[in-house]
Amino acid sequence: MRHLLSTKSLNRDDAVTLLDIAEDMADVANREVKKLPTLRGKTVVNLFFEDSTRTRISFEAAAKRLSADVINFSAKGSSVSKGESLKDTAQTLAAMGADGVVIRHPASGAPQVLAGSGWIDAGIINAGDGTHEHPTQALLDAFTIRRRLHGPASRGRGLDGVTVTIVGDILHSRVARSNLWLLNTLGAQVTFIAPPTLVPADTSAWPATIGYDLDAAIDAGPDVVMMLRIQAERMNAAFFPNSREYSRRWGLDDERFARLSSHSIVMHPGPMNRGLEISSAAADSERSTVREQVANGVSVRMAALYLLLSGDREDH
Repeated sequence: MRHLLSTKSLNRDDAVTLLDIAEDMADVANREVKKLPTLRGKTVVNLFFEDSTRTRISFEAAAKRLSADVINFSAKGSSVSKGESLKDTAQTLAAMGADGVVIRHPASGAPQVLAGSGWIDAGIINAGDGTHEHPTQALLDAFTIRRRLHGPASRGRGLDGVTVTIVGDILHSRVARSNLWLLNTLGAQVTFIAPPTLVPADTSAWPATIGYDLDAAIDAGPDVVMMLRIQAERMNAAFFPNSREYSRRWGLDDERFARLSSHSIVMHPGPMNRGLEISSAAADSERSTVREQVANGVSVRMAALYLLLSGDREDH
């Protein structure tokens, strides 16, 4: 694998292989010495044009556990904010000998531009680009679902027949898009539930069922309910009347949580708006995977860095 830019371009075998390697990486976290020498001598640059403490720290922990050198490059307060272009920044990183670049950018497509530019010969991982994709988030979600539903016997398996209902701001969510393509590739059935104003205008090419009634979706007994954060920073107040109305119709409150099937698990990519899209009872219950998702994120990102930077990289 040469780059990890999108889940749409991952085939099933590649996705399952990455999840299996993440299982091996998760085992490392249980050892006394939580380090592998795999990427010793490699340099990974976290290039963040958008704030994201959790994703950046997760990638930093993943790279360090593989013994890579890590450089954190925040675009705020740097030459970029003074007008330096992506090209200039990439050429600077190339001159520093970066082997891998983890990039988060507010413009959809920026990681693809970097990967195809010829400005830098490094493996590129998309850590979120605009409202386009966030592939490692989808991979850690799939990894978490597979572990919860299949346990230790999960290696080599996809998610065939698993029903996943994703609720909330689909329009602005790169997490929803990355999950849609990956979960479908792994054999899961995806349903999106959202206010009509928070669904993209054209979803005809999406392999998903679109609905607007959360109560009906919960009564259908999905295996997984994934609540998305309302992204106030990407919208104005016109998408729904107010937060109380949103919570009443599309929030996973205590009453809806109590009606979930006994086997259902609850997910959230974080950070959570407690009381808005999810209640504290739901977020803190044994069926919630929120803390696991954070831990699993390190394992999955270790697997992605390993596949990109250890040995010969292939175009992907």
